[in-house]
Amino acid sequence: MEDWTVEIAKDMFGESLYQQRARAALPLLIRQALARQKITYANLADELGMPNPRNLNFVLGSIGTTLVELSKRWQEDVPPIQCIVINQQTGLPGAGVDPMINVSNIGKLDPRQKEAIIDSILSRVFAYTKWPSVLAELGLSEASLPDLDILRNAGRSGGAGESEFHKSLKEYVALHPECIGLSNGLSPGQMEFLLPSGDVLDILFQSVQKRIGVEIKSRISDEADILRGLFQCVKYLAILRAWRTFEGASYEVAVILAIDGSFPKSLISIRNLFGVHVVEGVCANQNG
Repeated sequence: MEDWTVEIAKDMFGESLYQQRARAALPLLIRQALARQKITYANLADELGMPNPRNLNFVLGSIGTTLVELSKRWQEDVPPIQCIVINQQTGLPGAGVDPMINVSNIGKLDPRQKEAIIDSILSRVFAYTKWPSVLAELGLSEASLPDLDILRNAGRSGGAGESEFHKSLKEYVALHPECIGLSNGLSPGQMEFLLPSGDVLDILFQSVQKRIGVEIKSRISDEADILRGLFQCVKYLAILRAWRTFEGASYEVAVILAIDGSFPKSLISIRNLFGVHVVEGVCANQNG
């Protein structure tokens, strides 16, 4: 999955499955670039309806080939937008962004240094102003935006007290961080953690190297409540980063939305647009 295979992937103007997927993927990547937001392999594959993210290698390679050809035609540099697709575990783009980035060296840096280098690389993509023109030139439509009614409904509802389902799930995750992909060494997490902003995190896991917030949504959370959770994660991440800056520290910060069931398909584009890390099916790991 780390190999773009640009040298062997054809441009997107063909009927091979990877070329069709490339034409579907590029508008999504441009949506992400205009929002200055990276996207993981898994989340991009999910939005494209691809069961295996590893099959994105030819899709992204086709996009890369197409943009190289477009650069030659326009006689100007069109940035490699495929480098905004990152590995969830490492936070790094694929090896195809070399020589812009030395993956082996960046792994030795602290989280703040790594974030700064990755952001400097991606700034070319984010600062490029002609992405809408690229779509027009290639005969592609913009990615559709989320339904505004979903946002309105999320804002109108909410505010109920904590349910037993939410409390039970929160207590379980606090004691079993491995169920959301974290090290068990972070247990126990601190529940109802008060942030400097006055906001309250469901759970905060912390060590010398990291602070990871978790927002919990139980089995009774509807679409609107999960959408509110996405917005809460965006806010909490900004607060944790500001707190880190205030302390002059260099630990890793992240926020996870942990939900009891399946993530609503209607919210996939919003999740990706915001770049929120969601862990689904947490209840499947809750055995008491």
